[in-house]
Amino acid sequence: MRAVILAGGTGSRLKPFTFTIPKPLVPIGEMPVIEILIRQLAGQDFDRITISVGHLAGLIRAVCGDGSRWGVEIDYIEEEQPLGTAGCLSLVEDLDETPMLVVNGDTLTDLDFGTAFNEHPPEAGITICINRREVAIDFGVLDVDEDGILLGYREKPTLQYLVSMGVYVVSPWVIEDYIPSGKRLDMPDLIRTLVAGGHPVRTHNADAYWLDLGRIDDLERGDAVFRNERERFLPG
Repeated sequence: MRAVILAGGTGSRLKPFTFTIPKPLVPIGEMPVIEILIRQLAGQDFDRITISVGHLAGLIRAVCGDGSRWGVEIDYIEEEQPLGTAGCLSLVEDLDETPMLVVNGDTLTDLDFGTAFNEHPPEAGITICINRREVAIDFGVLDVDEDGILLGYREKPTLQYLVSMGVYVVSPWVIEDYIPSGKRLDMPDLIRTLVAGGHPVRTHNADAYWLDLGRIDDLERGDAVFRNERERFLPG
């Protein structure tokens, strides 16, 4: 099984830390978050990992190497200019008839990647791994009709949404037919194109811990969770 880790971003929300260190190398506990992902993938029978690099690419290559110390094969694709979360997949070589798992390199999760991968049907363009999120609204929310008549009033409601975890399973025909070479394309735009064209996009809803490590407070929260529950995230 093959996975692609997206590690080419500049980590703008984590500046000034990411001036000198790429976001996937920011430590969670004592370990770079990308190493946590690699260990998880290796422990779930992924044997080849392609890392998409850009910003401070040499540091990521130096840390991850060829993957031999984790028992996996690691290769790299390098974005000369940012290609987005889907556009970089046009650089992936050696495509075959099997899908690829694609995961953002700043993700802390205990998701069973292998199950999501194996449940992906070949006729589906993409499987999106999703997570439930609650958002507390600190105001009274009004439902009003077009004439300004109040229909309902909810005081400080908590809203629930299903959100993308930044983990996808992508069929090879999507990369070949829908991702132009060398052009910037983000995953939401690709998904909307597939849906508009009538191609099935499915979701995988797992009861998994998930945290996008894009902000300082998220890093602090992720660090605390990983230190307290290390065995939850790393194979034994």
